[in-house]
Amino acid sequence: MEITGAEASEQIYLSYRPLMFSLAYRMLGSVMDAEDIVQEAFLYANETNLNHVHNPKAYLCKIVTNRCIDSLRSASKKREVYVGPWLPEPLMTTSADHQISPDLAYAHKESLSTAYLLLLQQLSWVERAVFLLREVLQYEYDEIAEIVGKSSTNCRQIFRRAKNAINLPRERANETKQTTAIVEQFVHALVSGNISQLLSIVKSDAILYSDGGGKVNAATNPILGAERIAKFLSGVLAKLPEDYRFILTTVNEQLGIVAYVNNQPNNVMTFQLEEGQIKAFYLVVNPAKLQHIETWQTEA
Repeated sequence: MEITGAEASEQIYLSYRPLMFSLAYRMLGSVMDAEDIVQEAFLYANETNLNHVHNPKAYLCKIVTNRCIDSLRSASKKREVYVGPWLPEPLMTTSADHQISPDLAYAHKESLSTAYLLLLQQLSWVERAVFLLREVLQYEYDEIAEIVGKSSTNCRQIFRRAKNAINLPRERANETKQTTAIVEQFVHALVSGNISQLLSIVKSDAILYSDGGGKVNAATNPILGAERIAKFLSGVLAKLPEDYRFILTTVNEQLGIVAYVNNQPNNVMTFQLEEGQIKAFYLVVNPAKLQHIETWQTEA
């Protein structure tokens, strides 16, 4: 059966959509903006007769990269006046990475963590694009050069600078079970009010970032120290209605917590662990960053 131009374009879109979203989300830290850019990129590419493009993958990545940079430029002033710490939107699914090869799976998982995404924010827009294309998506420098419009030598230098700036301790694969146990202990200690147990699994110099975006009550400055964090989180828990619910689930490819009030997502918390204790807490309460999260599914 003959495949029409529209069907071929649809196949290209389905093939490369996960890759495009993977790049856009890491560039922007926004699920909804990444989805919009991917859709816009495909529509634009299709208008230019995508079926006749020699390298659709590189072409689509170039469009996505440029649109992400444009989006970051337009949002830079908003970021400057953002109320309190800025955190990326929680990503509740790993669908963006379903089609990667097993040898790249670890790099993809690590590069979705909240701590990693925040480090990427320290890079310039071009540095971020070059770093992601090389480190996470494993592009060759010649391919990267074509996408970002720079020489391969320049891209190599940009990547080296970005690589030096990204210095996040790696979590070994065999620490996953330990991470799960620590997060579960933390939840039990917080809910039961066992402060001594909570302090035993939180590093004394831990830090908590709370992103309310000025739309709901949240700490406008990072909270430093295990005892202050414990007091703050106990206060947050006390303000939730008695019928609140929470689940432990995969957030940004790590174990996190989603709390629900009236079956709607109220906040999402992720963690960074170090030496068997919690080093950093990332609490997203900005309702605009929770809109894409599904409501609580009640049993029929």
